[in-house]
Amino acid sequence: MARMHTRRRGSSGSDKPTDDEPPEWSDVDPEDVEERVVELAEQGHSPSQIGLKLRDEGVTGTPVPDVKAVTGKKVTEILEENEADPELPEDLRNLMERAVRLREHMDEHPLDAQNKRALQNTQSKVRRLVSYYQGDEIDEDFTYSYETAKELLD
Repeated sequence: MARMHTRRRGSSGSDKPTDDEPPEWSDVDPEDVEERVVELAEQGHSPSQIGLKLRDEGVTGTPVPDVKAVTGKKVTEILEENEADPELPEDLRNLMERAVRLREHMDEHPLDAQNKRALQNTQSKVRRLVSYYQGDEIDEDFTYSYETAKELLD
């Protein structure tokens, strides 16, 4: 959902390596990686944070450049199998946190027009994502409001 509310062009991102196999220097056991993923999830880390920690710290001192190349599964798939997946998808949770922060700022500074526009745009993105995830990731009757977002995030 990048660049939805602006006229600017998006920036190009990096491409993942085309190899489906882990590099030779990364000889980690897939079971160890899965255990570490579940352990990090239980500590409260999000799937993207788990990927960064595995890349930087690794498992038993060996970095894991790509979890899917090592295990054949994505981080979220591993979490679902071990019933450690978060109740909200990560992108929706991040947008809700941003909307709650902007709303609290608007309560303190009601004349801040830029933040009012940013809040409207963020809430629009949240509602769009909610309709995308309804039925699969979240309940069919879920509707976004500031109160429900605040309740879910606390």
